[in-house]
Amino acid sequence: MNTNLINKFLSDESGATAIEYGLIAALVSVAAIAALTAMGGSLDAMFSAVSTALNGAVGTP
Repeated sequence: MNTNLINKFLSDESGATAIEYGLIAALVSVAAIAALTAMGGSLDAMFSAVSTALNGAVGTP
């Protein structure tokens, strides 16, 4: 009976599946952070250009 319990424990893969999903989620998070960081500079430049254009269009009173 004790051997059967050990074999059942060793054949249980639900913990391994949870770890795999955790690793996939971590990888997706790292990729998203890297993409948003790389895109951040271009977004900042774009909004600065729009702000400059709007300030020039309004003029000074």
